[in-house]
Amino acid sequence: MSPIKTCVLGVGLSGLTFHVPFLLALPELFELYAVLERNPKSPGGKVKERFGVDVKIHKSFEDVLKDEAIELVIVGTPNATHYGFVKGSLEAGKHVLVDKPAVPSSAEASELGALANSKGLVLYAYQNRRWDSDFLALRRLLSEPRSSPASLGDIVEFESHFDRYRNDLKNSWKKEDQPGAGQVYDLGAHLIDQVVVLFGRPASVTGFIANVRGLGNQNVDDSFTIILQYPANKSQKLSLTVILRAHILSVRSPQLRYIVRGSKGTFVKYGLDVQEDQLKIMPDPKGIFTQSFGREPDEISGTIDTIDSNGIVKQQPWPTLEKGAYVELFRNLAAAIRTGAETAVNWEEVIAQLEIIELAHASSKEGRTINLTPSA
Repeated sequence: MSPIKTCVLGVGLSGLTFHVPFLLALPELFELYAVLERNPKSPGGKVKERFGVDVKIHKSFEDVLKDEAIELVIVGTPNATHYGFVKGSLEAGKHVLVDKPAVPSSAEASELGALANSKGLVLYAYQNRRWDSDFLALRRLLSEPRSSPASLGDIVEFESHFDRYRNDLKNSWKKEDQPGAGQVYDLGAHLIDQVVVLFGRPASVTGFIANVRGLGNQNVDDSFTIILQYPANKSQKLSLTVILRAHILSVRSPQLRYIVRGSKGTFVKYGLDVQEDQLKIMPDPKGIFTQSFGREPDEISGTIDTIDSNGIVKQQPWPTLEKGAYVELFRNLAAAIRTGAETAVNWEEVIAQLEIIELAHASSKEGRTINLTPSA
């Protein structure tokens, strides 16, 4: 297969950290052919400055659309611009990988999904945290057979956090009152996506969303708690409550990541996947293939408390054996484009994620729990 000629829209944190390194590290799958950089401050632009690689620089989106060599467009621009860039790229016959949140509304996501299908194009959401090391370790734990000493039994409560401490307001587009702004769209998109992967579509949504610091535009949230309810059914014998939280004034190191309670045990995990921090300072994209990349420190591995046959609570480690593997998203993307392989991130899941975000905002504003209609 010939490498997929790719153009990255946006060479800020997203482009230079989450996309360009993987494109350069996988030359057999991708060719970093061009970037959209409206005002490059050097002849080679930011990619040349950071990685020493020459790429074609387009200074307008219109030039990107006219460039027939481009097969794949990666959208790593501010959230409010996603819809226009994705739609324009699809209409020009180009595959698209778009950062989360894919677009600000579920209606827009449905429209773009239908457009991609009508043109036979791949539309892929960059939900990279499905390949976080601790999430992979958690999925392994939840797949343990009930006879296993590590089994948590029936899951009754799932708590997932992206807390942090930031008591200042950085000059960022994420703080502007635009479509897709705020922490629910930013960090919540990751938390909700992981839950949809694990448990599917919830029955109801309750949101508590606020700007707790009182900084910047008061319509732009900086913290949230979202509660999702899953009733008991054939596959889930007991009802399940999901609590998703991101608080901006959480003084803790390391921060809490997961608490998962089951009928037989509880899993607790602190600390975050290390890939983002490693990618920010990585001088050579091939570093993603080293043994240390994506490998979390042993000291933040999770623990399990379970009850044995004598009713005694025992604690055991649940080490994160898995390496974080954002690279697998790009391998799957290439396979979807070149061979028609199934995408690991299903677009219907993306639509469900956005519906939950919308209902969480409505719930918080109206002060009530809102039922989620079943999928068609």
